[in-house]
Amino acid sequence: MEVCLALGAKRHLQSGSKLKNGKVIAVDTASIVERYKTLQRYIGWQDADAQQVRAAQPVLLPHLEPVIADFYATIEQFPEALKVITGGPAQIERLKRTLHAWVRELLSGPYEQEYILRRWKVGFRHVEIGLDQLYADAALSRMRGRLVGLLEEHWTDSQVELRKTLTSLRKLLDLEFAIITSAYQSEYLAKLQRSERFAALGQVTGGIAHEMRNPLNVIKTSVYYLQNARQVTPEKSAEHLKRIGKQVEVADNVIAALSSFTKQPQPNTQMFSAAVCVGRAIEDASLPQSIQVELISPPDLPPAQGDEDQIRIVLANLIHNARDAMSQGGKLTVTLSQVDGQINFQVSDTGHGIPQEILHQVMEPFFTTKARGIGLGLAISRSIVERNRGLLTVSCPPGSGATFQLRLPAAAEASGNEKP
Repeated sequence: MEVCLALGAKRHLQSGSKLKNGKVIAVDTASIVERYKTLQRYIGWQDADAQQVRAAQPVLLPHLEPVIADFYATIEQFPEALKVITGGPAQIERLKRTLHAWVRELLSGPYEQEYILRRWKVGFRHVEIGLDQLYADAALSRMRGRLVGLLEEHWTDSQVELRKTLTSLRKLLDLEFAIITSAYQSEYLAKLQRSERFAALGQVTGGIAHEMRNPLNVIKTSVYYLQNARQVTPEKSAEHLKRIGKQVEVADNVIAALSSFTKQPQPNTQMFSAAVCVGRAIEDASLPQSIQVELISPPDLPPAQGDEDQIRIVLANLIHNARDAMSQGGKLTVTLSQVDGQINFQVSDTGHGIPQEILHQVMEPFFTTKARGIGLGLAISRSIVERNRGLLTVSCPPGSGATFQLRLPAAAEASGNEKP
């Protein structure tokens, strides 16, 4: 374990970003320090513990050399741990001095911001050099065992004081373990976020390419015809110009959908009638006569809390999807109810339904089962609902149509709760 023992890098970590080995690393020092102090409080670390650990210095420091020699001798027996030490015996000698300094600081403190940030840096250094966390944990466990053994072997004070000192030392080593683990978790989350960003970028790129390719191909064909055809009649010219204009509109709709997805305004939260909102959305949809519509709403339903205009956009999209699923006609049922202090909008149709194997994907960006469409409608709808502190879910029992559940907070005044 290159334990630390990257203490060689003692420079103060600044909030924000720093460059290390050509890589920019975001470091939130305030969060690191606050987390450590929270853990101190959690395990009951007090000033008395710091005094007990300092009392162990004269017992432990004279006997460290054999412990440190054993530490690196053990590493040399395990290729997975040894592979991170690329500088041979000279590097190991340097690391032994570093480990000695690490133990001295462990026993002396003070256990404040500078100490905390250096310890976190130690943990992050393990991540940088590619040391498997299992070996980092095992190495710290081995060091814990050797230090406890030394203390028990060479202690000359009372057994009561020994037990107090061992308790405090174990608390401190637990904190060391926690902060090293925190550094590994920070890098893991950073890698996961980078991976998710690349995956999202690939998804966005693929979706845009798919949606833009068709209109661009039509435009390209019409432009080629207008440029190369002989004796183009005015009628043919007008026809192709009309095709070009229509496909430009299709491409513009794709861009507008993307803009809506990325630049959604914050909701203007207020009380509103769920029944009135649904009624307006149904009216705006202009559903064909082949689709029967039923709105079920209890007379004592309290108002919902949210941005009525945004929620109507969501309902319009759900109604639009239900209409498309019932191309041969059917029934659309919107049922309103109050559930656990929330207003529940249930939108059900008798259409062809959604296959179970893709049900979990239907609200993902750019996922669509339609021949035409960019696949952002439900993704935008879910985002809108979440911004309004609500939840949008979908279910589709085999052999039935789709049912969407939209839940919003009930208005505070109506539910008798204090307004947030």
